[in-house]
Amino acid sequence: MPGRHGQGVGRAKVGRVSNQPSENGQRPRLLLLDGHSLAYRAFFALPVENFSTTTGQPTNAVYGFTSMLINVLRDEKPTHVGVAFDVSRDTFRQAEYADYKANRTKSPDEFKGQVSLVKEVLAALRVATIEKEGYEADDVIATLTTQAVQQGFEVLICTGDRDSLQLVSDSCTILYPRKGVSDLARMTPDAVQEKYGVEPGRYPEIAALVGETSDNLPGVPGVGPKTAAKWINQYDGLENVIAHADQIKGKAGDSLREHLGEVIRNRRLNALVCDLDLSATPTDLVVHPWDRQEVHKIFDGLEFRVLRDRLFATLESEEEIEEEGFAVEGVRLGQGEVAGWLKAHASDAGSRVGVHVQGSWSAGTGDVFALALAASALGPERVMAALAYATHVTQRLPPALKSACSSCWMKTSRYDFIPDCR
Repeated sequence: MPGRHGQGVGRAKVGRVSNQPSENGQRPRLLLLDGHSLAYRAFFALPVENFSTTTGQPTNAVYGFTSMLINVLRDEKPTHVGVAFDVSRDTFRQAEYADYKANRTKSPDEFKGQVSLVKEVLAALRVATIEKEGYEADDVIATLTTQAVQQGFEVLICTGDRDSLQLVSDSCTILYPRKGVSDLARMTPDAVQEKYGVEPGRYPEIAALVGETSDNLPGVPGVGPKTAAKWINQYDGLENVIAHADQIKGKAGDSLREHLGEVIRNRRLNALVCDLDLSATPTDLVVHPWDRQEVHKIFDGLEFRVLRDRLFATLESEEEIEEEGFAVEGVRLGQGEVAGWLKAHASDAGSRVGVHVQGSWSAGTGDVFALALAASALGPERVMAALAYATHVTQRLPPALKSACSSCWMKTSRYDFIPDCR
């Protein structure tokens, strides 16, 4: 049975541009993820009250998604990777059937904004994101999968949407979350056959008969997955089930005949689109070294210290690491001791910088309200070193303070003292 646009899974017309093994002698491996689906699952898997920044921004969805992504990149070692996102709920399916997904409730307030944070993390990791107006992430994934398989890739799809099971083949495996986003089941052709009683390409035929609650597509009353699989196997596909509907006996047969229109509509809507014109092709999604500085910036803002350590320990970046640094020696001066310290160190040939941080600190984090520096020669590199120290102490430096300090040291290369640089 053809899909909405007249094509079935696997009929996208793309040239076979590459069937060559990767540098390690293996087929190129493309990992595709359904960004919104996985972030939403992560939101409900991790208690929101346990994951938020000191400013009150909830982070459970972005934390769970990022943790899962690190694990999958580590375990599967893809050569190519991309994340697909929904643009909105306004799609061609909703245009055809107004009640499509109409039963879905409004996203929790705590979830709002976390998808954009997920995209910031992906940008720092240099993972491409792909989306298409009027279509769902599933359609983007179906198009990329169809192209990749024709080009000789092995494809892994990480998604919580069962519609993608129709893409499973010898070259494509679904990583389906069983619990939260940490426990992933490998849905191969044999696994789909065992669980649903039909081959992967016929899974949407079962869904058309049984219905899909999450998409608000009602099925045939009284018909469950086992009955649907029995009919599909007995009559060799849904089209033949429909053609022979008058031969099916009992209450289930009566119910089928009464709801044939809904079954045909369901099958039309659950067919994934495989020939979209996208902003990227599989070969564009090659894995790139991630941006260390952006990772530090984003993870600092999200207060993902442990997760950042895990990332650094698990996945290597090919970027060169700056070997040079600066030493930090902290001394707490008591009342009346500042003058003596300055006299002893301010003339130390510019090798030392005195830093006074004014702010608040508790539970491993804090805010800087003001910063004072003292040295005999205070150039830009000294100021930035002091700022780095302040950031190290408090874990968070307000952009306004950083901007103010930058404007100070850009005016001149020497400052004997910067009082309360705000």
